[in-house]
Amino acid sequence: MCTWIVEKADISGSAKGPNGWFPVTRANVCYDHPSHAFLEHSLNIDFVNEELGTGARVAVEMSAESARSLVRAILAALETGDGQHQPGYSLSGASAD
Repeated sequence: MCTWIVEKADISGSAKGPNGWFPVTRANVCYDHPSHAFLEHSLNIDFVNEELGTGARVAVEMSAESARSLVRAILAALETGDGQHQPGYSLSGASAD
């Protein structure tokens, strides 16, 4: 059964498609039947720039377990990156103040 549920997020970034790099402005995310992955259901993410037409799209289909693992990795990378870009941070972990 198809869920027809799509969550949309306005984003700012770049993606590499068959014709090279292009700016992405939206991520469309759904949990539904995949087009290619051999899964009953998958988390499907399309990174798109609708102004550039249908060729400006990068699609990803993954299992729910993989999607949750990816979310954890994204959050961990953001937390670490944010911490390293705070005033007083040094590679040794000691305050540079």
